[in-house]
Amino acid sequence: MNPQDDAPSGVDPDRRPLAEPAAAPQPAAPAVTASAATAVPSPSADASLHALARELLAQQRTERRWRVFFRLAWLALAVAIAYGLVAQRGPAHGGSGGRHTALVELRGEIAVDSEASAEALIAALKAAFEDSASVAVVVRINSPGGSPVQSGILYDEIRRLKALHKKKVYAVVEEVCASGAYYVAAAADEVFADKASIVGSIGVLMDGFGFTGLMDKLGIERRLLTAGANKGMLDPFSPADPRQTAHARAMLDQIHRQFIDTVRQGRGERLKESPELFSGLFWNGEEAVRLGLVDRLGNLDFVAREVVKAEEVVDYTPHDNVAERLAKRFGAAVGQGAIKALRELPSLR
Repeated sequence: MNPQDDAPSGVDPDRRPLAEPAAAPQPAAPAVTASAATAVPSPSADASLHALARELLAQQRTERRWRVFFRLAWLALAVAIAYGLVAQRGPAHGGSGGRHTALVELRGEIAVDSEASAEALIAALKAAFEDSASVAVVVRINSPGGSPVQSGILYDEIRRLKALHKKKVYAVVEEVCASGAYYVAAAADEVFADKASIVGSIGVLMDGFGFTGLMDKLGIERRLLTAGANKGMLDPFSPADPRQTAHARAMLDQIHRQFIDTVRQGRGERLKESPELFSGLFWNGEEAVRLGLVDRLGNLDFVAREVVKAEEVVDYTPHDNVAERLAKRFGAAVGQGAIKALRELPSLR
């Protein structure tokens, strides 16, 4: 049979339509089982959730405790600072019912704003003399000196108080008792020192600097305007004036004479005067005894036990309050002192 006979008439047997491809089979939807719809967490997952919850609660309690602790700590610090700000500086002693030796410490530079200022130490001296249980007063000294004005005020007040209260005053030197510090020690009835202590330096100085040579080299001109011919006296940026220098020397000589008269008044015939005694030299304690600047060798305990006959020592020295100690610890006092030093004129010592 001819294949072309089976083709429909009018249709080209070579152009018969191709058969359509069969549709791809669709994947069957997964069957949902009753056990999957009603799934329950396993015991291990439940235990983990409980442990996490307990850990979170413990962490929250710890954080809450620390917050309370820090709040209380800040509150305590604020109360301490407030108390320090309002507390008065006062003697360190808490009172003593028995016979005792009263102690007042003179430490550091003798100056207006220092712990060894006349204002601070006179308050302590008054408290020591006025206490009926104090047998005598010991001024323990460790100072290179300082202001002749402050030293003179202390000298006069010690003499006044010991005459008023009829009590002895003893000066005990530790490391150094020089210049203005010895000015104060001369008011005591007796002076004690260690054999290696530094004692003396009976003199006056005024120091400063001159920058005129350096200014000339750098080409810097000083322009100083004054009303008064000597208002710029001792200006470090101006050349020294011989007349002004002579005036300053005369003033120093006068203050030195006052110092010498005070030492002579306080020490009397015990002094072994020599040309070098009032020249500004200083000596060790052993040599100071020979020169009459010191009476005997001894320390505070020796004086209280062997001289005063009252071994108990009560400290009347004023001490910084809490606020002042904090300020010094954080450097406020250092900064203030540096600014003050830059602003001050040459000082007498």
